[in-house]
Amino acid sequence: MSNIEIKRIGLTEGHLVAGLFNQYRIFYNQFSDIGMAKAFIDERLQQNESIIFVAIDTDNQQAIGFTQLYPKYSSVRLSKNWILNDLYVDADCRKQGIGEKLIKTAMEFAKTTGATFVQLETAVDNYTAQHLYESIGFVKQANDENFFLYKIVLNS
Repeated sequence: MSNIEIKRIGLTEGHLVAGLFNQYRIFYNQFSDIGMAKAFIDERLQQNESIIFVAIDTDNQQAIGFTQLYPKYSSVRLSKNWILNDLYVDADCRKQGIGEKLIKTAMEFAKTTGATFVQLETAVDNYTAQHLYESIGFVKQANDENFFLYKIVLNS
């Protein structure tokens, strides 16, 4: 395996993950649009709405994976936690521990911000991801006994 560096990208480094983000969206059956992918990433960074870590193969300086975190606030608990919303590793680089390194880096970052948890979701048929998350220590959650989750579609 090549040497892998995990780093947090800065405000002007969205280009490092735009292609991977586009591939991530395609993986989840969305249309390919690298321009929109880059614009979305750039906006999240410029608005300070997400934290993105990238895995770089230092032998060829190629970005080969990324994870994106969004803050999750609780007024009642007076806390800020994190949603690990996106995780993607280039298909040619999987099964090498890169996803695990990205997740563990995200978890360490969350700890430094005082977070008490990181949450994530994955497709019910994404067994590879489920195995990875569970091997790291993520636990499938039952419905919260104190709250119901509601959703309203505003634009379709």
